[in-house]
Amino acid sequence: MARVPQEQHHPREGREGRSAAPDGAAERDLRALFGRSTALFASLTGPEHLLEAANPAFLHAVGGDSRVRTGVPLGRLMPELAEQGFLALLDRVYRTGRSHTGRDARVLLGSGAETREAFFDFTYEPRLDAAGRVVGVRVIGVETTQAKHAQRLTAEHRALLEQIARQAPLGQVLEGMARVIEELSPEEVIVSVLLADADGRHLRHGAAPSLPDFYNRAIDGIATGDGVGSCGTAAHRHEMVVVSDIATHPYWDDFRDLAVRARLAACWSTPIMGRDGALLGTFAMYHRTPRRPQESDLALARVFADTAALAIERHLVEQARAAAEAREKAARDDLAFLLEASTSLGADLDYHQTLQRLAAACTPALAPLCAVDVVDTGRLCRVAVAAPGPYEEELLSSSVPVAGPSAGGDDAVARVLASGTTEVARRAPAGPGPWHELKVTGRLCVPLLDRGHAFGTLSLFSTGEDVFDGHTVALAEELARRAAAAAVNARQYTQRAALARDLQAGLLLPRVPAVPGTEIATYYHPAGEGLDIGGDFYDVFPLADGTWAFLLGDVCGRGATAASTTALVRHTARAVAPLLPGPEAVVQAVNRALLDRPDSHGTGFVTLLCGRLTPVAGGGLDVSFVRAGHTYPLHLVPGEPARPVHSAGCLIGISADPHLPPHRLRLAPGESLLLYTDGITEARDGRGEQFGEERLVRAVSGGPHRTAEDALGAVTRAVRAFTGGSAVDDDQAALVLTALPAG
Repeated sequence: MARVPQEQHHPREGREGRSAAPDGAAERDLRALFGRSTALFASLTGPEHLLEAANPAFLHAVGGDSRVRTGVPLGRLMPELAEQGFLALLDRVYRTGRSHTGRDARVLLGSGAETREAFFDFTYEPRLDAAGRVVGVRVIGVETTQAKHAQRLTAEHRALLEQIARQAPLGQVLEGMARVIEELSPEEVIVSVLLADADGRHLRHGAAPSLPDFYNRAIDGIATGDGVGSCGTAAHRHEMVVVSDIATHPYWDDFRDLAVRARLAACWSTPIMGRDGALLGTFAMYHRTPRRPQESDLALARVFADTAALAIERHLVEQARAAAEAREKAARDDLAFLLEASTSLGADLDYHQTLQRLAAACTPALAPLCAVDVVDTGRLCRVAVAAPGPYEEELLSSSVPVAGPSAGGDDAVARVLASGTTEVARRAPAGPGPWHELKVTGRLCVPLLDRGHAFGTLSLFSTGEDVFDGHTVALAEELARRAAAAAVNARQYTQRAALARDLQAGLLLPRVPAVPGTEIATYYHPAGEGLDIGGDFYDVFPLADGTWAFLLGDVCGRGATAASTTALVRHTARAVAPLLPGPEAVVQAVNRALLDRPDSHGTGFVTLLCGRLTPVAGGGLDVSFVRAGHTYPLHLVPGEPARPVHSAGCLIGISADPHLPPHRLRLAPGESLLLYTDGITEARDGRGEQFGEERLVRAVSGGPHRTAEDALGAVTRAVRAFTGGSAVDDDQAALVLTALPAG
């Protein structure tokens, strides 16, 4: 008659119940593992030790009623006892009449494949008749096999817990646990542990050292669900599932052939649950023959399922910690990369150098190949490339996309310029280009934006199996954002600096005119980096009567307002000088122009030195000038100390009627007049001390100074030596007029 498959479901007690009540389920599991003490009794007669009587516990321990019969010598019933010396002990007790006691005696019962290892505490006592003669032996004992195995399991279980505490690898712990159970279980058992995916929908191979490889591979990744084998069902129901006969049970319909190949006949599976109730995996016990679990089997499954849960949870915690550390390290690396790249991008304010540094920063950190394209005057230009070698760079430079309607349908640059959004392709561009030679396998195109408008693109190309993932895309977009801002700033700086240079050049003489009987030398050194237009100026221009006008001045302030004031002073002086009798009238006219200017054009004062030169027929120069609050000019005579030319005069641009008396002097041939702005005398050294008028006088005193350039060179060399190359914080201007000999 066919056996009907039986199924048992054993609800898993909650973890809280076991931990809160030590006398509850966990205590019952320990009692089940260690077993109950059952007394064994047998009465033997005569020197042949005929089995006269025995209780059921003895019969069960030695193999059951089918094997043991009364009236038969024990040596014939159990011949294996003779080989192990137990019959010799019976003979000695029978002969001597003295009892014998054994503790934890190991006995092999049965023979061949049916041999079973057992342990007993026993006593052999002589049986006496009424006359005191020995007539037999009485055997009294207790089987300790289950307790012995449980003690060994407990010791191994403790070792597993120590491994978990030391954070041993999960695979090592689970495989060790499986081998311990298989080696120490009284019955043959095969242990398997499957691990649940994060979503709990599939089970993956964890440990099964005694199952064949083909079986482990076949069930690796099975789905959890009702009726999906023992393990899939236990994982789905979150309760123990017992299939005592795989050959007939419907849960194994899809896996029966696999089980037959692996010689598996029964499978009991226990779900491994976490403290939060989440499924961690399954703990399965397989058997070679159909078999239902005993109470000790169920206790063993529960104990080691909890042990596996502890190991898996510790492993998951370590995985989460390692993942968090990896994410933190990746974030630090990304930040360091962006900071280093940002520092490089802002190293200077050169537009094209900034974009070249962008390409260099991307390779090989983000991709092996990089190209930067920008729209300039309506045309798309490839302004920067980066590649592993010169050959690749040349190929990449030669492939310039065409933006606009003619770009074709597959040009990512044209699309990104139009949409302002990033585009990723996991293939080489389909359009023309050196993609085969460069072995391109993917492309990432990121816009360079200025106030939401794309003015260029950053293109990255992969050449291997690596693909552009979300992390790389995000990093490239952030780098492109920073590079775009740096490039826009550099371009604005370049444009602004060019504008400042052009405006500054427009306020200065492109070259000094040739003045009869006079050598002229000029010097101008602006402060800062050229973005701010200075307020120092000079000018020399002819008048109708054969005389020449000269100017040197300093406008209060800097920038466009100072430039407009500089232009006002120069152009007013040039306009009125031919119409007015002398420098005093010219300066008064300039003063009125300053007072009449709109407030939006500035309100600052001006220091000015304005004069006229008249060549003398016999050689030399007649000079007349007005000093409007400016530094005193220096009269330079070869071989003599320089002398300041003192003359009164007020600032202009403040009051309507400044006091401006004219001053006249004659320069003999070889003598010079040095005009300078306060940027020279107020130049500072590293300690903050000013150059001052005394050092200036010493610099130009006593030397030959045969030419204007000689005098000017002495000034500039002295200032540079004093400042030691320190940055200039104010504009410096100088004008030297040297009288030449006649002819």
